[in-house]
Amino acid sequence: MNSFIDVGDGVRLRIRTLGSGRPVLLIHGWTLAHEVWDRPMQVLAAAGHQVIAVDLRGHGDSDAPLEPYDVVRLAADGAAVLRACATEPATVVGWSLGGLTALRMAHDFPDLVSGVVTVASVGAAHVRHDAYPYGPPAGEAAESALRGFEFADRIRFRRKAIGDLFKDVPATDVLDWLHRVSLRTPGWVADACLSTLFRTEQTALLPNIKVPFSQIVGVHDPGLSVDGARWVQGQVDGRLIELDCGHYPMLECPDDFDKALLTLV
Repeated sequence: MNSFIDVGDGVRLRIRTLGSGRPVLLIHGWTLAHEVWDRPMQVLAAAGHQVIAVDLRGHGDSDAPLEPYDVVRLAADGAAVLRACATEPATVVGWSLGGLTALRMAHDFPDLVSGVVTVASVGAAHVRHDAYPYGPPAGEAAESALRGFEFADRIRFRRKAIGDLFKDVPATDVLDWLHRVSLRTPGWVADACLSTLFRTEQTALLPNIKVPFSQIVGVHDPGLSVDGARWVQGQVDGRLIELDCGHYPMLECPDDFDKALLTLV
């Protein structure tokens, strides 16, 4: 079932729901949309879950205001979706940018979240910070460079940004599909969410997470530090599952990803 949820200030988010049972909220990554969860939705629904996949604000078919796109706002949007759709606390599965959002939801809205699974994300940060010395370089120069590429030629930048995060060169039809989905996200949204990826640092929240917190990561993901994932897992109660893939485990090794996900929700 497809519908829209009003999250305030005139912004509506597109959601897709499937199945019934214990709720699972699926949150996608930067410039993508709920479509990336097509197969996991089927698997989770068949296993007895109510599956809710959301298009983050500015992405997919959701409304795209000029601002805000910080992780606190994205988490509040996710909470609004759960209040509207779920009758009990949900496991929140967040991929990449969605992983930052999922951790924030568990901290800010503990009554709505029964567990967190981050995918290709450690949840605490996306790039290096003083409190998280892992992952790709941070800093204004690195952020400005990517935002400049996005502004100058978003079509080419999006294709390269997506394709470079696979372990192996993706099939052309897969890359074409992801590129089409990505280009539905306007430039001002992509720009703002790049800043969110670079500026969000949530390590101080980890000791306050009282629900199971697990990670599924690709050991060949150029956008993530496996050492960082192991460090984060030492701060929380949950499991770390490492797969032989890059940033897209649901596409690169779908059987292994489905198996891992079912053990964590």
